[in-house]
Amino acid sequence: MSELIEAIILGLVQGITEFLPVSSSGHLEIFKFILGDKSLAEESMLTTVFLHFATALATIFVFRNEVLKLIRGFFNPSDQESKKYVLFIVISMIPAALVGFFFDDIIEQFFYQQLVLVGSCLIFTGFLLWISEKIKTQEKELNVFRATIIGISQAVGILPGVSRSGSTIATSLMLGIKKEEAARFSFLMVIPLIFGKIAKDLLSGDFMAHMPSVAYLILGFSAAFFTGIWACKFMVKIVNASKLSWFAIYCIFAGVTAIFVGM
Repeated sequence: MSELIEAIILGLVQGITEFLPVSSSGHLEIFKFILGDKSLAEESMLTTVFLHFATALATIFVFRNEVLKLIRGFFNPSDQESKKYVLFIVISMIPAALVGFFFDDIIEQFFYQQLVLVGSCLIFTGFLLWISEKIKTQEKELNVFRATIIGISQAVGILPGVSRSGSTIATSLMLGIKKEEAARFSFLMVIPLIFGKIAKDLLSGDFMAHMPSVAYLILGFSAAFFTGIWACKFMVKIVNASKLSWFAIYCIFAGVTAIFVGM
């Protein structure tokens, strides 16, 4: 298959699945396997990170008003609410940042032909989503403790097959946070992490050493960005409508299939 067609397919997969609670990284690994991708582990991981960068920008586009409000509020001495929210985002980043910093080399190996791991993690995601939908809706607010717990779930979401958005939204709902806020915080909290990972790879020279072709990255980026905008808006509606069980069933089915194929 043409490298450029592969880039478009992987970009579409990333854009659609990043915001839906079905694990974008897991689906990227599945589709890399289906497409016969023979990239080295480092190049495969960099492709995944770059496509995540595209959907991080899609998140900023969709939530641009909220992002601008937080930036302005952070520098406004009288806006304590924005400062608290930024603090919660920073706190939520710490677990995933520590895991990424200390275990980066090990994590890279998870993104290379590990279908059994992906399938097992997808099944875990499915059960997590199923349980979270059974929790009675509450109206609790974010605080340092809840931001820390959600951050830990985001760190677990580094594993391919564990949906980052699914795990963080499900954890938020289990902690009693209202649905709209759970989705909003889940999407905003990942933005600094993605930019941090991109910066780390640029400074280390990893992108230059293992980077796919420019055309490959541009096509994949564009497909992920534009489909990501649609998927982000769609996911907010899904969370508010409490339809996570649909995705739970899908994740379990996809996980079992991935394990069967991987074995």
